[in-house]
Amino acid sequence: MPDEQVLSLRERKKLDTRKALSDATLELAFERGLANITREDIAARAGVSVRTFNNYFTGKYEALAYRQTERIQRSLIALRNRPADEPLWTAITAAVLEPLEVDGAGDHPPTPRQQLAIREFLEAPEIRTAVSKAISDHWVEVIATRTGTDPVRDLYPHLVVGAIGAIYRAATEIHIRADPPALLTTLLRQAIDEVAAGLPAPAVDD
Repeated sequence: MPDEQVLSLRERKKLDTRKALSDATLELAFERGLANITREDIAARAGVSVRTFNNYFTGKYEALAYRQTERIQRSLIALRNRPADEPLWTAITAAVLEPLEVDGAGDHPPTPRQQLAIREFLEAPEIRTAVSKAISDHWVEVIATRTGTDPVRDLYPHLVVGAIGAIYRAATEIHIRADPPALLTTLLRQAIDEVAAGLPAPAVDD
């Protein structure tokens, strides 16, 4: 995703349309269930034509995946902009949480109905594949730069990026099943803290 500060007016309009379609898809999924919405419904909710929807997405799963991948790409931009001397996992925490906090995703926990809808589309192979691809080689390059490692020869940046992917998956799994519902931002912060601490074994009551 390009840096929004350098987008042209035309690019800005395209990005806004893409976001509007993705947001409309999520709203309708919460209201009706993902199986009960069509591209016509999504286009109508976003105030555009079906042709416009088809220009941006191949279907509702891709529209939903964009919401997740766009945040991951914004996190990457945020990580690039963190102070170079900031501890690695401090920088990763701030970068991962920033898009969610800007979007208000950490304001309220999901309702049980929303949890069900989120579970439905996050378990779809199309969504999982898209999110996995979003945590890509670009992340490895940024981590390597911050740590002074080689993105081709060294394991470390690849391990960190693999850990970030695992953090997303683990936090999301708890988020969509927690009872009572829990904030995704809280779960992500906890997961990052535990990984950064070396995943010490949890205390077990006798």
